[in-house]
Amino acid sequence: MTDKKLLRIFIADDEAVIRMGLKAIVNSLGHQVVGTAANGKDALNKVKRIKPDLLLLDIKMPELDGLSVAETLAIDMPIPIVMLTAYTDKTLIERAVNASVMGYLVKPVQEAKLSPMIDLAMERFHATQTIANQAYKLRTQLESREMVDTAKRILVATGLSESEAYSRLQMTARRKRRSMRQVAEAVISVGR
Repeated sequence: MTDKKLLRIFIADDEAVIRMGLKAIVNSLGHQVVGTAANGKDALNKVKRIKPDLLLLDIKMPELDGLSVAETLAIDMPIPIVMLTAYTDKTLIERAVNASVMGYLVKPVQEAKLSPMIDLAMERFHATQTIANQAYKLRTQLESREMVDTAKRILVATGLSESEAYSRLQMTARRKRRSMRQVAEAVISVGR
């Protein structure tokens, strides 16, 4: 990240000493710790309420493991997550990737490694969100185009040429101040 931004960071780890150490590192990096949790269930509830910018999350925690927390958040409330672990098991790493985890650090965590991992996680998260938004827009445009084409076919079946059908859809959209998709949906619903 070129311009450092103060981040609101949440820390979830079942060991108090590690939470305190992470909090000191995060503060020394110029970020703000907005909450902590000692178990996964508490972490999930607090993160949903506090809505931090980034989550530092231990893999192995009581009540609900960190990967389950990450998987739930990936669906309910996407957030950049850096997974902290003492384990390098490939299965855990694969599960972390599937849970949209943006970074993975093996304990003990050091400031020299955490700082670039936070930057990387934020960049990856923003890139992922941008791609997801572009995909959504493209999917919506494609659906709209397909609806307009279907509406044109319905109008062509009434005896209009393809260009006349398209012009009629356009004029109706302008006159009623609606999108082409909305006009096409109306034509399709009447035509069926």
